[in-house]
Amino acid sequence: MEKQESKEEYAIVLDFLPNGYPTDTRPMHMKTPIVQAFGKEHFTLLELVPKKDVVLQPNQEVYIGEGKREQIHHIIGRLPMNKLSSTANSELPFAITDAVKKNEKHFVEFFNTAQALTTRMHQLELLPGLGKKHMWQIIEERRNKPFESFENLRARVRLMPDPEQAISKRILNELSGQEKHRLFVDR
Repeated sequence: MEKQESKEEYAIVLDFLPNGYPTDTRPMHMKTPIVQAFGKEHFTLLELVPKKDVVLQPNQEVYIGEGKREQIHHIIGRLPMNKLSSTANSELPFAITDAVKKNEKHFVEFFNTAQALTTRMHQLELLPGLGKKHMWQIIEERRNKPFESFENLRARVRLMPDPEQAISKRILNELSGQEKHRLFVDR
């Protein structure tokens, strides 16, 4: 069965290029403004075209779903990380961290439900800074009672690395294509 591609409803602007890409050699009147954005739900890097005379700022949220769009004309498609502008590259870690904080409940649920991938590897071990000791502590603690927040997780698991930071780093690594297994970023 083929996995249906998930669509983003909202995106966070990483960079707005009013004159298109600097490497575009076409005459100025033929260039299209470009928005480089980060999907809020599925963490997809996207290339968008804004509507005429729309000016966008980094960290601004835009609607890109199926309904009427106020600021975005159309979606060009997915954007490889190596095509991000320097501004978008510097904004991306902040956008990821902000998305993780705003979706804390979703990521805490990951700690409550993460499963073994193989007999030797667990999903929890794929997070930067978490090894077998932390994995077993998390599994033991969640058997007693599910975690309620990142703070609750840190309080119950000794020497637990910052869960927000671990998840943010993992998402960034998945976006850059460095990871074989994907936990949070859709393909």
